[in-house]
Amino acid sequence: MQFTLFSAAFCEPCAQTRAVLAEAHRLIPSATVIELDVAAHGDEAEASQIRNTPTVILSTDDGVEVFRAAGVPSLNQVLAAATKAL
Repeated sequence: MQFTLFSAAFCEPCAQTRAVLAEAHRLIPSATVIELDVAAHGDEAEASQIRNTPTVILSTDDGVEVFRAAGVPSLNQVLAAATKAL
C-alpha cells in the first residue's frame, strides 16, 4: 500500500498531515509514504485531480485508490482506510 501526500512548501496543515502519516507508517511499516510538492509535481497533481493541499491518497499495491482525504486526516481515518488496501 502507498500513501501519497500532495503538499505545498508553506502549508501548515501539510506539516500536520506529515505527522499523521509518519505515525501510520510507524504502525504499518510495510506501507510506502511519498510526498509530492504540487509546485514541483504539477503534472502528477493535475492527473490526480488535486485541488487542495494537503491531499492524501491511499492506493493498493496495484495502484487502485481506496481513500482520499483533502485536509488533515485523523490517524483513525488513515488506519481504517489502510484496512481496505490490505
